[in-house]
Amino acid sequence: MLHLRLITPADKTDDVVRLIEKTVGTTHVTVMPGVARNPAGDVVMCDVAREAGDTLIGGLRALGIDKTGSIALENIDLSLSLRADKAEDEAPGEGADAVLWEQLTDATHEESTLSITYVAFITLATMIAACGVVLDNAILIVGAMAVGPEFGPLAGFCTALVQRAPRLALRSLIAILAGFAIAMAVTVGFSYFMDAVGLFSEEQLDQDRPNTSFVYAPDWFSFVVAVLAGAAGTLSLTSAKSGALVGVAISVTTVPAAANAAVALSYGDREQTWGSTEQLLLNLLGIVLAGTLTLLAQKLLWARQHERTAKA
Repeated sequence: MLHLRLITPADKTDDVVRLIEKTVGTTHVTVMPGVARNPAGDVVMCDVAREAGDTLIGGLRALGIDKTGSIALENIDLSLSLRADKAEDEAPGEGADAVLWEQLTDATHEESTLSITYVAFITLATMIAACGVVLDNAILIVGAMAVGPEFGPLAGFCTALVQRAPRLALRSLIAILAGFAIAMAVTVGFSYFMDAVGLFSEEQLDQDRPNTSFVYAPDWFSFVVAVLAGAAGTLSLTSAKSGALVGVAISVTTVPAAANAAVALSYGDREQTWGSTEQLLLNLLGIVLAGTLTLLAQKLLWARQHERTAKA
């Protein structure tokens, strides 16, 4: 269940209450006239089944509540109520399958910001991966994958394509490209430093690396894994099962490929630099393609579910 808290202008409160009451899957409606001060108005609260949340939020936005008042949404971890159980049973579909598009857009918008924290995480992840590829240490590679924050802007880009939001798409694309560019540039400097103190060497980079050679040898398996991981990560975001994102992060070789490209570039190894860059681009393409198709499929299936419910 979700808890919805609204601040509504007094002249729209009746319309809001009518909308809530006619939306299948709502309960626990509370109206507190005149208690809101900034903005002035009434406070309306209700609980709504997750699968009915997107429809209700869309109706509230159509009434202009997001502009003249406020719409706040939060998850309810525990709800002991027969009315809540009945609302969930009556709502169309399953809560785990529902997509709250406004919540998804807001979450990916935040994750797609080219902030200092984002750049720091992706840079640190790339430097950790650089140590991993030089030492041929799979543990460091996995650790770097888990640290990397790149799935946020990738998901934001997919969401922007489906929602036709060019500003979010541009914001996400900038975060992806600029983030990797900065991380790789810093890692080149880091590689020079590590070579100067005797911790990195060209011989280590050129030797057989059975545990990490895959990061500069792209093939169809890399693309297939990226597609599968992109679909899994998108489903994780839309169903609020964020625990799966860790598995997604360590399934694709975006950060390790960027790290190997940076280290190879510092030694002038064009073959590994290009191979790693190709691996990076292939993985990014696979994730974006799978994420976009997954969101389109969810949008289509959920629209059909609402049509069947409306006819019923």
